[in-house]
Amino acid sequence: MQRPFLSIIIPAYNEESRLPETLDRVGSFLERQVYSSEVWIIDNNSTDGTPGIIQDYSARYSNLKGLFEEEQGKGAAVKRGMLQAQGEFLFMCDADLSMPIEEVNNFIPPQQEGVDIAIASREVPGAIRYNEPQFRHLGGRLMNYLIQLLALPGLNDTQCGFKCFSATAAKDLFQHQTLAGWSFDIELLYIARRRGYTIEEIPIPWFYHQESKVNPFRDAFKILLDIRKIHQNSNQGVYDPEN
Repeated sequence: MQRPFLSIIIPAYNEESRLPETLDRVGSFLERQVYSSEVWIIDNNSTDGTPGIIQDYSARYSNLKGLFEEEQGKGAAVKRGMLQAQGEFLFMCDADLSMPIEEVNNFIPPQQEGVDIAIASREVPGAIRYNEPQFRHLGGRLMNYLIQLLALPGLNDTQCGFKCFSATAAKDLFQHQTLAGWSFDIELLYIARRRGYTIEEIPIPWFYHQESKVNPFRDAFKILLDIRKIHQNSNQGVYDPEN
């Protein structure tokens, strides 16, 4: 079977209300593209109708596949999908589509050539935020300030859920990922920098959804603990190329 050009990986936890519309939009978009593609939806222990929706869409569309990850956490679900996907470029995508799916083409060739990792950014020039409450924005900036100070200086928005990896970078980085929760993005980008991969921030239009499961103030302490774990892993050689 020919290798697809693009793989889209969508982690899903209790997304029965949003997932059908998301999959319809993703499927419609991909049908209009000249390149080949596949979609992986990874259920992460949902307790609603999400597994049934994944099974239904997998039966209807040959390029759409479902996986069920038992380890709890978005990071675990994304890792499972990334290591399973076969595309030349692998794009992780939030189930709420807070970034329009049409923006995907700005993350891959020909728009991006020679870039190992392209990450969506809500902070670089050209990005636009829609409908986001001020307190939510301030909480996100506080979180990013801590991330830059303690782990990833110079990256303006590490936590936006839309990121694209070359196959080489993905297969290397995700096999060394140890964090299963929200901070897995930080760990992956930290490893990427250690190994010399290029990282490009792509400005996007971003639409705030009230149903977002992220709470910057609540999650900040957990991220601090995870950054500490990342540094411990680094000092112990967990991220060294030979491991």
